[in-house]
Formats: sequence, C-alpha cells, structure tokens
Amino acid sequence: MSTTPSGEGGRPALVGLIIAVSMTTIDQTIVALCAPTVETDLALTHDAMQWAVNVYLVATAACFLLGGRLADVVGHKRMALIGIASFGATSLLCGLAPVGDWAATWLIAARALQGVAGALMFPAAIGIVVRGFPREGRAKAMATFFGITGAMTAIGPIAGGYLTQWTWRSVFWVNVPLTIVSFAVVALTARPGERRRERVDVPGALVIAAGLGLLVFGLQQAGSWGWASAGVIGSLVAGALLVVLFAVVESRTREPLMNPRVLRDRGFAVSGLAMFFAAAAFLATFFFLSVYGQVALGLGATQTGLLFLKFFIGFVVAAQVGSRRFDRSGARGVYLIGGLAGAAGFLWLARAATTIPDRPGAFVNGQTLPIMLAGAGIGFMLSAASTDAVNRSIGASYGEVTAVSQTLRNLGGALGIAVLTTVVTNRLTARLIHSFTGLGASAAEARAAVARVGGTGAGGRRPGRRDRRGRRQRAGRAAPGGAPPVPRRRTARLRPRRPLGVRGRGDRDGCRGAALLGLSAAPGVRGPGGGGRRGGARIGAG
Repeated sequence: MSTTPSGEGGRPALVGLIIAVSMTTIDQTIVALCAPTVETDLALTHDAMQWAVNVYLVATAACFLLGGRLADVVGHKRMALIGIASFGATSLLCGLAPVGDWAATWLIAARALQGVAGALMFPAAIGIVVRGFPREGRAKAMATFFGITGAMTAIGPIAGGYLTQWTWRSVFWVNVPLTIVSFAVVALTARPGERRRERVDVPGALVIAAGLGLLVFGLQQAGSWGWASAGVIGSLVAGALLVVLFAVVESRTREPLMNPRVLRDRGFAVSGLAMFFAAAAFLATFFFLSVYGQVALGLGATQTGLLFLKFFIGFVVAAQVGSRRFDRSGARGVYLIGGLAGAAGFLWLARAATTIPDRPGAFVNGQTLPIMLAGAGIGFMLSAASTDAVNRSIGASYGEVTAVSQTLRNLGGALGIAVLTTVVTNRLTARLIHSFTGLGASAAEARAAVARVGGTGAGGRRPGRRDRRGRRQRAGRAAPGGAPPVPRRRTARLRPRRPLGVRGRGDRDGCRGAALLGLSAAPGVRGPGGGGRRGGARIGAG
C-alpha cells in the first residue's frame, strides 16, 4: 500500500528522535511520582494535582490524529521539529509554575500543552524513521525505536528519585537540554519531506479530539468514580457519539483527517487489534507493578523502578528478535509467539506475586524471570505490529497510520487499567468485608469500614458535595468563602510487608486495609480518601 522510501537521514536521525520521544515517555511516570512534593510546594488541592497528572495523557490521546495529519501535510521533519521545540518550551513552563492562586491553572495548562506537543511530535518522528530505512530493514529500526523509548518509562521513577532531591522543578527542566540536543540532531540529519497541497480538516480534528479526550477521561475516572456514576457514563457516551459523528462527517469530506480506506485493510485491522490488546496488558502491568512494589513489597520509588527495568530488558531483547522474524516471515507468526509468551509470562508472574521473595528489592530474585518473560511477549509483538501498520499506509501517509495505531494503543491501555482496577478493587473489597466480619464486625459495620478506607461514602460512592462540606466542618475547617482553612489532616503511613491477599501470620486471609488504597489508584496519585505515602509517591483511591 505504500512506496519504498529513498531514505531520510537513517541512523543519525533515529538517535535524535529516540532522545526526543524518550522525553514524552519519561514524563508519563516521573511527574506522577513527584506529585506529593509538587502538591505541597505549590499548595495545590489534591484534585488539581490529579488534573495536572492526567491532563497530559488526555491531551496527547485527543490530538494524535491531528498530529498525524499535520505531519503528512506539512512535512515530517518540520512537524517533528515543531513538536520537539514545543515540548521543551512547555516543559520549561511546567517548571516555572508560580506559587499562589495561579499555580493550579498554570501547571494544568502547561501540562495540557505538553501533551499536545507530544502528539505533534510522535507521528512525525515515526514518519522520519520509516522513510529513513528500506522496507526490509525497517522492522529492526522500529524495534530499536520502540524498545529504547519504551524502556525510558522505567527511568522515570529512578531519575525522579534523584532529581527531586534537588527540586521537583528539575524533572521538567531536564527536558530543556534534551530538547536542544534532539532538535539539533534531527535538524542536521533528517532530510525534509515533501509538503502536500492539501487542507487539514480542522472541524473534524476538533470533533475527534473532544471525542477521544472524553473517552480517555471517562476510562481514567471509572476506577475512582465508579462505572455507574453519571460523570463516567456521560463522558463515555458523549465521547462515543462524537467518534461516530466524526466517522460520518469524514466519510463526506473531500480531504478527511483520516482516510477511511485504512481501516478497511484487514492486515491493518489485525495489527491495530494486536496493539490494542498488547497496550491493555502492558499499561495495566505497569500500573499494578507500581502499586505492588510500593504497597505490597514496601519498596521506594527508585527500587520500584527496577521492576519496570526487568520488564523492559525482556521487552527490548525480544523486540529485536521479533523484528527479524517479522522481516523474514511476516506478522502472523510474530503475533502468535508473542501472545503465547506474554500469556505464559503474566500467568507465571501472577503466581509468583503471591509470595514475597527473599530479597524483594534485589534485581535478581524469584520474580525476575516471570517479569522478563511477560515483557518479552509484549516486546516481541508490539514493534512488529507497529511496523506492519505503517507498511500499510496509503500514499506514504505514515503520520496518519501512526496516529490511528497510537490512538488504539492509548484506548487499549486506558481500558485495560480501568477494567482490571475495577475487578481487583471489587475482589479486594469483598475480601476485606469478609475479614472484618470474621473479626466480629457486622456486615454493615464492615462495609462502612471498607468505605472509609477506600475514601468512598456508604455503598461505595464518591463523597458528594454535602459529604465533603460536612467532613470539612467536622474537622474544624471553614467551608468555601469562610475563614481560612486549617491544614489538612495527615494520613498514616501504611506499609504492608506481604503481597495483597497473601495469607500471613496474624491475618485471617491476608487482607489489609492499605490494599484497597493501593489497588484503586492511578500511579503515584492519591485518591479522594487519602492514601499511603511511600517513596515519594502517594497511592490512594484515585
């Protein structure tokens, strides 16, 4: 479906693009882990800090299709440079957030713009990589690109632990020198592509941005608000309707934001589904490893980063092997082998996680091989699926197909986290109630205790406005508009020493109150009911 490129910079440009895109993957984790420090230093409310963490991913997901179309129309190199420069500038703005009334607005807006910059950069970067290598060697280049940039996700917790010892602002400022280096390398080594005389469907871009943004937002909030809440249902329904409206409008548009013929290609559809389900497993694993390491194993943020590093060692090695097999025999065998290896690794890891290893903080222990095998399964198939997708682009529209496939990955990841978090939280809630009733509490008292631990009202709902107002007044705080509020009550540090749900001495069935806090949280973010604080990261029912 696409023509073979003549080459646009090759390996030197690949190095610059890896540095640039690595900034976006590191920022997905490093900011969440320094959130408690930022919240304290800027005197932010918890909800404002949550928005600052989550709006980055919402904005990125919402603008991918626009970024892909701009890359194909304006030129891959030009849009990559614009995205790199914009990401560096918005990172600087995040680090310059003022203390005072404008702190929350400033930080949230800068993080949103940072997400938009990432969405402009990524499809253009893939376009340069694809055009820089012939078809027969493209899979290896893509495996290197995705392997290294993905592995940078593990660097976030490790780097954040050291940078925040100086100032939390450094986690943003570190992007500035990386921006300068990557911008210079790409500007000097990537050849400019052709600029197309085509228009960009701005109305369509706004509709799909709103639709995808609402879908991702609804999935993000499902774990804390509940699937039955009006906010989640409204966001998901409105988002789905806007996506349908976008499809109808684009089918009648002369120069659509996305060519509908891409989705009719069976091979592209299979690659898209592979990326969707791989991302669902990958991002959910990332989330639960973070919670498991800090809540169950009692590790700090830096040591928890080693869990991710094990995963990505398997990912990177297997991605190279999978790319060679893809070049030789196509995608089908790669998907089969990668899927089976990943399933075996996750099953092994699920069994290994029920026992605390002798040295939980050590790099090599009883959980190392299961984590590596799970990462290997995902890596074996993910880069090959991405390569197969761009190979099927129509008229060398590499930015367009990259944007579509990346959107599927984002939706898959958000859905995986939302569904699995709900399943685990419901299961854990049932076990906690069983434990409390076994200690002599009535069923009603047990449910009330679990609700207090999880930060929800009776029946598992979020505290309403009246609940929160009453809670403030009972705590001696003034309602909005009254006298200045007193400082927030500090929450206890909860440090379970066994995996959640593992039987141990003194436990009837191994359930602990801290478990509910950890397993219903966004990574590094504390929820409405407070949460444990460990290794610089708050983990709560958020």
